[in-house]
Amino acid sequence: MTKKFIADRMNSIPPSGTINMFELALMFEKKGEKVIHLEVGEPEFDTPSYIKKAALESLEKGFTHYTSSRGIYELRAAICEDLSERGCKYTPDEILVTPGAKHAILCAILATLNPGDEVLIPTPAWPTYHVIVKMAEAKPVNIPTQQLYEINFDILEKSVTDKTRMIIINSPNNPTGGVIDKNVLERIAEIASKHDLLILSDEIYDRIVYDGFKQVSFASLKDMKERTILINGFSKTYAMTGWRLGYAAAEKYLIDNFLRIQQNSTTCPTSFVQTAALKALKTKTDDLNKMIRIYEQRRKLIVDLLNEVKNVSCELPKGAFYVFPSYNLPIKSMVLAEKILKETKVCITPGSVFYGENHLRLSYAVADEDIIEALNRLKNFFNSL
Repeated sequence: MTKKFIADRMNSIPPSGTINMFELALMFEKKGEKVIHLEVGEPEFDTPSYIKKAALESLEKGFTHYTSSRGIYELRAAICEDLSERGCKYTPDEILVTPGAKHAILCAILATLNPGDEVLIPTPAWPTYHVIVKMAEAKPVNIPTQQLYEINFDILEKSVTDKTRMIIINSPNNPTGGVIDKNVLERIAEIASKHDLLILSDEIYDRIVYDGFKQVSFASLKDMKERTILINGFSKTYAMTGWRLGYAAAEKYLIDNFLRIQQNSTTCPTSFVQTAALKALKTKTDDLNKMIRIYEQRRKLIVDLLNEVKNVSCELPKGAFYVFPSYNLPIKSMVLAEKILKETKVCITPGSVFYGENHLRLSYAVADEDIIEALNRLKNFFNSL
């Protein structure tokens, strides 16, 4: 059958590079070979038991029907309380709870961009931003950064045109692990004010930072709430990736329009998952701090081992759970990642997926023994080239 029924827009929407690598790895696993997965951004930790228990109790009570498309009020109020601890002042009608943070981004971009609008995206960056911008028939414009997501303001401001509508920032950053300092955020705020731009600030990794650093929310900056779309969720902080729950926080008129996208697509977030998320926010435990301490140890382990690999160099990230080492070889990262998977059975994501050629992304949200074994294999691989 021909492809005559496929829309033209699909020509600009690629499949996920990370998932492609994951599915290639599955082919080897089906043959009985052990693959070490460093490609997927997923905590190895189980969702805390008190969160799972809250979901089960909701199911047993029959909380299995539609909720408000905005999300249950109690959860939206708890999100506001949580954000207030980070200096962000929101009311429940300024929150939209969504089936995953990715859907919050989709709703926000579809509701705010017109065809032909331009969106500035500091890169390396999570490629989903580009894809969703293209879905809105707008144009993503890459703004190359230095190591660890250091923004060049000359490039950023010179890239603003009369079509520029939005800047997307992600701190802590996927894939580099870089974190934007407050003074840098304030400079971005100046540009946004000068050119009347929206800022979509993806803060999904905001609690996973190291070395005593405190992540600053863009919406907490002076006069920035009115032009900020804050994106966050529960996947990374609470090891709830499969639960699919995120949210957008913004001015009410923006949220009201995001809501119309959600009402006509997913209707509402899953009912009992919202109850679990409410429990997550309301329960004060040391689980997150324990998780971060483990990540911090793994961060040092993987960086030290990567810097022992021939033709590879890696900086110490400040947040999230990724490293983004560079390599000095005349080979494209996609070809290199596939060759590594084939010959070593270590699955990693090529840097080109994130608009960062000559790099590789590795997740250290895995067990220590997997990191050590993977890096032993990589060391042998690079030595053999």
